[in-house]
Amino acid sequence: MDSYIEQVYNGVVEKDPGQEVFHQAVLEVLESLEPAIKKYPVYKENSILERIVEPERIIQFRIPWKDRDGKIQVNRGFRVQYNSALGPYKGGLRFHPTVTQGVLKFLGFEQIFKNSLTTLPMGGGKGGSDFDPKGKTDAEVESFCESLMFELYRHIGQFVDVPAGDIGVGGREIGYLYGAYRKITNHHGTCVLTGKGAGWGGSLIRPEATGYGCVYFVQEMLKTRGEDMKGKTVVVSGSGNVAQYATEKCIQLGAKVIALSDSSGWIHDPDGIDAEKLAYIMDLKNVRRGRIKEYADHYKVDYSSQGSPWSLKCDVALPSATQNEVDAKEAKALVDNGVMAVGEGANMPTVPAGVEIFLENKILYGPGKAANAGGVSVSGLEMAQNSQRFFWTREEVDAKLHQIMQSIHANAYHTSELFGAKGNYVMGANIAGFLKVANAMVDQGHRI
Repeated sequence: MDSYIEQVYNGVVEKDPGQEVFHQAVLEVLESLEPAIKKYPVYKENSILERIVEPERIIQFRIPWKDRDGKIQVNRGFRVQYNSALGPYKGGLRFHPTVTQGVLKFLGFEQIFKNSLTTLPMGGGKGGSDFDPKGKTDAEVESFCESLMFELYRHIGQFVDVPAGDIGVGGREIGYLYGAYRKITNHHGTCVLTGKGAGWGGSLIRPEATGYGCVYFVQEMLKTRGEDMKGKTVVVSGSGNVAQYATEKCIQLGAKVIALSDSSGWIHDPDGIDAEKLAYIMDLKNVRRGRIKEYADHYKVDYSSQGSPWSLKCDVALPSATQNEVDAKEAKALVDNGVMAVGEGANMPTVPAGVEIFLENKILYGPGKAANAGGVSVSGLEMAQNSQRFFWTREEVDAKLHQIMQSIHANAYHTSELFGAKGNYVMGANIAGFLKVANAMVDQGHRI
């Protein structure tokens, strides 16, 4: 590693001990930026790396709320406003027991470059709470969301910070958060949250965007080798929003999805998940909030609570659950079983050693900051529609999403080629995303 980059990285580790997943994200980006830092000394002269690894602001607060028994529970809330050089902070809210400041710093740091790649004017941020919505009643979730917004409202706004959903934060939660924001501020601030309901300021295709966009990106990668999604066997992890709509787009493009998972286990359906089976999964997960094992029981297919679906033979893998879900052994199994392309629907789902295995074996590997940028892209389109008080059709938004994902792919691919690593989407995406943010920071002066 370049001595300057090593110095910046060691400074991060020293200042933020114990935040391993954040360190991992920073190291992955910094290592791939080495050619750009050497080619453009202005970034070192302006201490861009030292500045970009530090969040502009971190807000931490308590969230007291009443459970179904009337007892007051207390959770911890955060908003990491990481970098606003390109526009208002933009990034999701995550409700999950694993949420810590370190996890949100990793996600916010990734979001800087992801948002930059979309070409839309959005900075990077992330937030959330260690609250677990699983098993909670609607009234409990509403009580929690209202309490969270009593603090968060003062730190967000359409020209400041525009949160969206993430793990544990779907349409229900966004609705409660938005309702609380309106009640507190007396503003119909339609740009203050994205992922809203289509009837009250939301964009069509927003629920589908991350999953659809991931498949669009993989399709573009495959084209570089004269292939496409039609006829491909696909393994998907997760069974939430991203996994559901990635599966739907695969079906539409003629691919066969044979696996999905949740935190309890995974199913293998060798006949493929068709539109009817997907509708069952959406009802199971979105309405009944059940476990994926019920799919296996209903359709009489294999289910396992051990291991992972990455042991299955497939052409395309779409990790769409959570960070670090694909380890080196599983990456090797995918390669040995003939995987052609990997598109990350989740944020940083592959450990560094696994990424190296994919790159060494010339696998088409789309890192999350590029492959799953469809969600925030349509969030940006939702903001644009809100600003105009105008809404585009489903077909128009889908076409814009497709165009953005093609643009992200082209930018990452050509940047990798420019820096001597053609087809290395990790380097291409990181450098392309970085250059736009770094140039804005240089242009706007040393206080940015």
